[in-house]
Amino acid sequence: MTVQISEHFTYKKLFRFVGPSILMMVLSSVYVVADGLFVSNFVGKTPFAAINLIYPFIMILGGTGFMLGTGGTALVSKIIGENDREKANKTFTMVIIFAVILGAVLTAVGMCAVRPVAYLFGATEDMIEYCVLYGRIIIGFTTFFMLQNIFQSFLAAAEKPKLGLFVTLAAGCTNFLLDALFIAVLKWGVVGAAVATGVGQAVGGTIPLIYFLRKNGSLLKLTKTKLQFKPLLQACGNGSSELLTNVAASIVSILYNMQLMKYLGENGVSSYGVVMYVQFIFIAIEIGFTIGSAPIIGYNYGAENNTELKNVFKKSMLILGIAGVVLSALAQALAVPLAKLFVGYDEELFDLTVYAFRIISFAFIFSGINIYSSGFFTALNNGLVSAVLSFLRACVFQITFVFILPLLFDVDGIWWAIFATETVAFVLAVIFFIAMRKKYRYL
Repeated sequence: MTVQISEHFTYKKLFRFVGPSILMMVLSSVYVVADGLFVSNFVGKTPFAAINLIYPFIMILGGTGFMLGTGGTALVSKIIGENDREKANKTFTMVIIFAVILGAVLTAVGMCAVRPVAYLFGATEDMIEYCVLYGRIIIGFTTFFMLQNIFQSFLAAAEKPKLGLFVTLAAGCTNFLLDALFIAVLKWGVVGAAVATGVGQAVGGTIPLIYFLRKNGSLLKLTKTKLQFKPLLQACGNGSSELLTNVAASIVSILYNMQLMKYLGENGVSSYGVVMYVQFIFIAIEIGFTIGSAPIIGYNYGAENNTELKNVFKKSMLILGIAGVVLSALAQALAVPLAKLFVGYDEELFDLTVYAFRIISFAFIFSGINIYSSGFFTALNNGLVSAVLSFLRACVFQITFVFILPLLFDVDGIWWAIFATETVAFVLAVIFFIAMRKKYRYL
């Protein structure tokens, strides 16, 4: 039986509603990781380092999809809460049309920029062609990547999270199977990895598009409309924190790679790549919970149901607090087998990866609440607070710590920078939760 966003949420109903979004994000992360896993084991550590080096640029281009998805969902959920379905459908359609147009522009820009960007990021002559080849193929699928990210959010708002899960499964299985075929069997190297990822993104972006174009039983459908500046600007403003988070995280990854090339060389970049791949999976649980619960927050805010807003907020904070401790402990326990899975063929790289991952795992204690804090204020249509939280956490704090801590603790400072960032960001999130409680009445 489908749980509706207008219901009173017990823990059981909350888990049922957000569960598909969590699984969706975890599976999305797993199939992103598939490229790295196959390239590292079947192509080599230099190509592996190369795709890790250029991947932040790809994420910067596709990050606009997260902005439009989360910001648009917050706006549309609020309109649904105000009981204006026609306006909600038109706003939803505007977001999708705008995403297709913007995706085409970003694809053209990315294709031209990938080589100079790779050099800017510190690619060596051994790495540059791998960077360009992998980057240009995946950038060709940017529009599909954006649509996939957008529909992940909107399917929850449309009360169809199970369809979102199915789409992610279809995209993930496509990517994983094609990785195995193109890399392990046909020996296409980084070309195979890039094509597999791109086709998976095409599946993830096309299935929901077809669903919403047809007559369906969800809260949303694509309809005839004209692009209007105001709702698009509002959606972008609401989701600006997610764009900032994505861009900042990519910039930070670039800076981490530069620092690691300076202190440890190619092994450092490869090790960081493994840690980030595994981190994707762990924080995907927290991101999935945030995405899944956002429509509930937006709906109850629009409906002025403060009692339910308080209920969902308190339950979410408790769940994420417990999840943070559990994930940190799990990361410690799985450090060795996960490192072996990626780089077990190189003893020095393996030892470095295990060491790094065990330090970084402490960051999971606070990361869930930090991610939720930004998503929560986005759902309340307060893009400014959400953007401040995201920008400080993902950019200012990390950049500060990644440059200062190595001066004090050598290369260990690079690994500890992530934990330091999450700790300070947690304090900031608590301050904002307390400061804004009277305005939104969630406490």
